[in-house]
Amino acid sequence: MQLLSFKSLWDMTGTLEEKLEKIAEAGYGGVEFTLPSQDKWKQFRELLERYNLAFIAQIVTRDDHISSFESLARQAAEFNPVKIVSHSAKDSMSYEDQLHFFEKAIAVEKAISVPVAHETHRGRAMFTPWATSKLLRQFPELKITADFSHWCCVCESLLQDQSENMSIALDRAIHIHGRVGYAEGPQVADPRAPEYSREVRAFVNWWLEICKRRASDGYATMTFTPEFGPPGYMHTLPFTKQPVTDVWDVNKWMNQYFIEKYRDVFE
Repeated sequence: MQLLSFKSLWDMTGTLEEKLEKIAEAGYGGVEFTLPSQDKWKQFRELLERYNLAFIAQIVTRDDHISSFESLARQAAEFNPVKIVSHSAKDSMSYEDQLHFFEKAIAVEKAISVPVAHETHRGRAMFTPWATSKLLRQFPELKITADFSHWCCVCESLLQDQSENMSIALDRAIHIHGRVGYAEGPQVADPRAPEYSREVRAFVNWWLEICKRRASDGYATMTFTPEFGPPGYMHTLPFTKQPVTDVWDVNKWMNQYFIEKYRDVFE
C-alpha cells in the first residue's frame, strides 16, 4: 500500500499558483483544502494538472446542513478529488437529526461516487469518540477522517479509556490528519520538542494502525495530511502574538517523520 501525502493550504500565504508550486517542490503528492472562489476554478484545475497534484476537497457544512453538504459535495466532485473531507453537522444537533443528516450524506456519496471521510472535529457531530462510535455502528458505510487531536482536547486525555470506541474509529478511518494534540488542546506547541514525545508516539501508533487495517482491507493507497495550523491553533508568545515556531517547517517535519515510521512497517 502506497502512502500519499497531501498539504493543506490552511497555513500558507501567497497566490494560488505560488502555494501549489511550493507544495509540489516540497515533494507532496497532493493538496487538501476547500474549493477556491468560483472565478478561480479553471485556474485551480490547470494548476493541479501543471504541478501533478492530486486533490482532496474539504467541505464545511453550515445552516441547513443537509442541503449544504449536498451542494458542496456535488461541487467538489466536479474536480474529481481523491476524497472529500467533511466537517459534518453539529454537536448541538439531536441524535435523530444527526441520523437524518448522515443517512442523506451517504446517499449523496453514493450518487457522486467519491469517498467521503467525515472529520472527527470539535463542534461537529463526531466531536467525541463515543458520539462517533454510536454513529459508525448505526451506519456501516460511514467513514471518517482521523483527526484525533480534537478528541484528546475534548476528553482531556490521550484516550486511554476509549479503547473500544477507538477501535471502531480506526476501522473506519480512510484519511489521516497528521496533527498531534494533547490533553489541554488540539495542537502541541512543536512535535519535535522532547516534552511531547509521549503524545507524538501515541498519535503515530494510531496512524500506523489505521494504515495496517487499510492495507489488510486491500487499499492501494492511504492518504495523510500533516495539519498543524497557524495561530490560534499554534501557540504564540504573550503580548506579541509571535508564533512559537514555523508552521511550514513543523508540517514538513511531521510528514517526513511519519513517512519514515510508515516505511519501517511496510517496507
